[in-house]
Amino acid sequence: MRVLKLSQDEIRREVEALGPWFHNLNLGGVQTAPSHFLGDYPSVKFRRFAGAIPQDLGGKTVLDIGCNGGFYSIEMKRRGARRVVAIDMNEEYLAQARFAARVSEVEIEFASLSVYDVGKLGERFDVVLFLGVLYHLRHPLLALDLIHAHVARDLLVVQSMQRGSTEIEPLSDNHHFWETDIFDKPGYPKLHFIEGRYADDHTNWWVPNRACIEAMLRSSGFAILSRPEEETYICRRVEAPEGAGAVYPSQGVEE
Repeated sequence: MRVLKLSQDEIRREVEALGPWFHNLNLGGVQTAPSHFLGDYPSVKFRRFAGAIPQDLGGKTVLDIGCNGGFYSIEMKRRGARRVVAIDMNEEYLAQARFAARVSEVEIEFASLSVYDVGKLGERFDVVLFLGVLYHLRHPLLALDLIHAHVARDLLVVQSMQRGSTEIEPLSDNHHFWETDIFDKPGYPKLHFIEGRYADDHTNWWVPNRACIEAMLRSSGFAILSRPEEETYICRRVEAPEGAGAVYPSQGVEE
């Protein structure tokens, strides 16, 4: 890796050239997004769940899906991860992340790749980061299924915007066809579809309530180990439940 030894003024000029930034990083004393509407983001978010991820990742491999400006990839490398692979479909974000990694003097492998194509990586990772991505996808459950099928070996860290009720409705494994009132209960899993824009962002497609994101994780084969903050889950890959990935209704109706 070629280390960049740049002055603060040189870093500032490059940061401005690569902007605007969504990740606020401190690159040699230069803030990349000091006026972020969420504050010092994502550092302010990471502090709320950082302790739930192993401090020592020595010997571990990490995949950062939707790496954006590279904040989380850099943090994982600083924890000693043997190898960090970061993917994103936005070339502007990848350019920012590459620059941030070089200034931060950490070696990260970057690739332009969609979450739907993670199978092309051809390997599994000890830790998979899936932070702030799910609600930007038109096919979020498919993405979780593909992560389970192709790249997750052990831990999955998921963060998603949530809206609606934070209640969890106790549910049975099955409900009668004529039982319709269950869908009106606040704690029933709901995935809210956004046809236009939300927060002036046309890529905000689906926003789950708490019950929904937890149900989606379980249905894709991820056991929830902890919920260190309201939007973030630490999960372990387990066997997917029977019927996961089904795309066509079963024949007949079992009484």
